[in-house]
Amino acid sequence: MPISRRAVLGAPFIAPLLGRAARAAGPVAFTDALGREVRLKAPPERIAVCFNYEEFTAVGGVAAWSRVVGMSKTLWSEWRPSVFRRYAAVIPHLAAMPDVGNTEDGNFSIEKLLSLRPDVVLLAEWSFTTLGAEIGRLEALGIPVAVIDYNAQVPARHVASTLALGAVTGEMDRARALADLYMAKLGEIQRRTKGASARKVYIELGQGGADVVGNTYWKGMWGRILDLIGAENIAAGKLAGAGGWGPLNPEYVLAANPDAIFIAGSSWVNRPAAVLTGFDATPEVTRARLAPYAKRQGWAGLNAIRNGELHAIEHGLCRALFDYTAIAYIAKALHPERFTDLDPVAELRDYHARFLPVAFEGAWMVQLGKVAA
Repeated sequence: MPISRRAVLGAPFIAPLLGRAARAAGPVAFTDALGREVRLKAPPERIAVCFNYEEFTAVGGVAAWSRVVGMSKTLWSEWRPSVFRRYAAVIPHLAAMPDVGNTEDGNFSIEKLLSLRPDVVLLAEWSFTTLGAEIGRLEALGIPVAVIDYNAQVPARHVASTLALGAVTGEMDRARALADLYMAKLGEIQRRTKGASARKVYIELGQGGADVVGNTYWKGMWGRILDLIGAENIAAGKLAGAGGWGPLNPEYVLAANPDAIFIAGSSWVNRPAAVLTGFDATPEVTRARLAPYAKRQGWAGLNAIRNGELHAIEHGLCRALFDYTAIAYIAKALHPERFTDLDPVAELRDYHARFLPVAFEGAWMVQLGKVAA
């Protein structure tokens, strides 16, 4: 699956030329991820970005950050510090950007946000839901809110979110190219997996290491990704609560006997046993952190372990515009005969080269391989 020819509309460094012309227009209107109509009196010059920072950068380029006046900072700087450091090196003033807090930690500050006088606020769906009535307060004060949602793994929301970012940054050509690329890549993966026998999959968050049973996913993120490619998610219907995520009983996992297991890693700090993935990881370190999972009680007998289908995969790839690369990796692991010509890591490297201002490196998707008995 070569990169779509429409992706040649440019790297982040030529995007500002398109943006200046687009922002010369008057009022801006667009539909956000939830189908809400958002109207701005003029192209925004003061933007608050509260999640999906890499998507904002891919669409708007580095230049778009010159109009960002505040952000939910710790979601990037502390959740994914190895990523933040690289972007801070190429985006002026990112490290010093005012922090408005975040709903996940319960410290989102409407007062701080208002003091920054944003023309528009970009919120993740989960923050929008948490803030509830506060959204009406913002809008009553003349501050429009747009919902950006890649977490749900609903393709239409991916597209709407990307086009909304294009409207806000004035980079509609670039946004359309990225939306088209995502849909083309996903469509090709689904075409190849159509009709394949469903294989059982277990995905677990590797934040606490093998001694801790991490969350798995059903209704969104990794769970929805498995639905998109017709895999059998052993967590389906087994998790209570509206969120569709949480730990599974270890005995149930053994009984389900998955054909493939994916441990979601990241660059978490102060987590010495966590599965390390991303920019700062090497395949050797990632495999060393992954290996203890194969030695969990009873896991040696699982089909996934016996056949060498234990993998590490970057957790940030389950809620991103470039998550088609992770979808391709999982699909290839389940149906290698249908993806012999596909290199998901090369696809991720290409995406960075074309759309992002930081160089791709590290270990993002790694197979442990067969473990000696």
